[in-house]
Amino acid sequence: MQYQGKTWKFGDDIDTDVIIPARYLLTSDGEELAQYVMEDLDPSFPSKVQAGDIIVAGKNFGCGSSREHAPIAIQGAGVSCVIAKSYARIFYRNAINIGLPIIECPEAVDDLEEGDELEVDTTEGVVVNTRTGKSYDATQHSPYVQQIIQAGGLMAAVGERVKAQAGESAG
Repeated sequence: MQYQGKTWKFGDDIDTDVIIPARYLLTSDGEELAQYVMEDLDPSFPSKVQAGDIIVAGKNFGCGSSREHAPIAIQGAGVSCVIAKSYARIFYRNAINIGLPIIECPEAVDDLEEGDELEVDTTEGVVVNTRTGKSYDATQHSPYVQQIIQAGGLMAAVGERVKAQAGESAG
């Protein structure tokens, strides 16, 4: 899958309480949560981020609690994908489960400046900074994980698989 967007750069150890503060956890609605995403780091971020933009972060992105609200808020804000040096494992799984594309690309994180425009190919594992023309190799997901993301999340992927199997057995 391919994405193109402007970058918003954050540092290391961005925890889920900063991604979406606990005071807003009365809902799981992505659009509502998006109004508050990352506001403790940058109060204007929710009003500045635009559909297709890309979050770039350092190591251990999404550490802290296991709340699913964090990737839901990011996705609700229209962020097309997240690039980080590394992810907290529960955040990583929660992001995949809801179909939020996330990749690891430490070299790109180090080189990028906030506002750079990127072209990201998660299937091939390539990140291109269109400002500099530099290309970076990123980690690639397995075909199974790519299928989950492409379907829009784990539940959608399972639904597709069940429909396909039902169609095969009916034929």
